[in-house]
Amino acid sequence: METLPREYLGILLLLVVGILFGVLTLFLGRFFRLSKPYREKLIPYESGNEPTEAPRMRFSVKFYLIAILFVVFDVESIYLYPWAVSYDRLGLFALVEMLLFVGLLLVGYVYAWKKEMLQWEK
Repeated sequence: METLPREYLGILLLLVVGILFGVLTLFLGRFFRLSKPYREKLIPYESGNEPTEAPRMRFSVKFYLIAILFVVFDVESIYLYPWAVSYDRLGLFALVEMLLFVGLLLVGYVYAWKKEMLQWEK
């Protein structure tokens, strides 16, 4: 009995070729690339402007709260798509479940709105 079915040989070959291509291109790029660093080349780039602050500045907590809210509502859209595609097979039970899900997210959205988490500046 074979240890690897023939159907997987193509996938294995593609994986090996992909890894070899990636490693080989990185090696050849490092080997042939010109590297002449100078002061202007090593400073952080800010759209052609001179940097005004250190690159490691502190972000406001508001930034992270808005990012978390974005992720939450992005996850909602990920769950809505497969539900919408298979809605005709799922029936009324799935509709009620999705309405509960969207209702919970709406409660979270209203809570964030009331706490003024969505306002960037006060």
